Amino acid sequence: MGGGKNKPELIVGGKRTDGRAMDELRPIKIQVGILKNAEGSAYLEWGNNKVLAAVYGPKEAQPKHIANPDRAIIKCRYQMAPFSSLEEHSRSGPNRRAIEISKVTKEVFENVIMLDNFPGSEIDIFVEVLQSDGGTRAAGITAAAVAVASSGIPMRDIPYAVSAGKAGEEIILDLNKIEDNYSEADMPIAVAPRNNDILLLQMDGSLTSEQIRKATDMVIKAGETITKLQREALEARYS
Repeated sequence: MGGGKNKPELIVGGKRTDGRAMDELRPIKIQVGILKNAEGSAYLEWGNNKVLAAVYGPKEAQPKHIANPDRAIIKCRYQMAPFSSLEEHSRSGPNRRAIEISKVTKEVFENVIMLDNFPGSEIDIFVEVLQSDGGTRAAGITAAAVAVASSGIPMRDIPYAVSAGKAGEEIILDLNKIEDNYSEADMPIAVAPRNNDILLLQMDGSLTSEQIRKATDMVIKAGETITKLQREALEARYS
């Protein structure tokens, strides 16, 4: 993130590098139930991102000593396929970034899944990034939410996530990879839309309090579109 002599212009003639307006999402497509062996699954295309999410469980927690007698535990693995990108994180196996995104994704779902309903059990959430172009943690959370919903595991809400950031003096929504790399700030946010509760807020770079408010408002407004697409994908599967 940030400068460098070869930093590209992110805003030209009032448009971004891919022609979008400042508050415009990339195209999103969601398909539900594509993995027969999973309790719930979803495939999501978000711009050039391609993400697969699968949910298994609730099942007996393994190994048994990790079980919580009062509630289910969640295991989450976010991973980028080795062919998803040409960058350093495209190597096989987990790295520090993948471990961190797995952790924050797990925490999002600990706040919405009704874990008390399944004492002593575990729920496994897998997010596999098949192709990446910025914003994969947000895409992964959005896809995983649909996969959990399709599994029938009860949730208080169906969360979504999207990033906002700053390019020059402009607040922008849904950063692609070039914007992610060269913007002044990138702020992924996950939201439970029923009450607009913030489940995740991270920041790389710096924003003023006024810019944070503007970015958050932009995310919540975009969430109306994302939530509609999530629900339509679920309805298409089960209608």
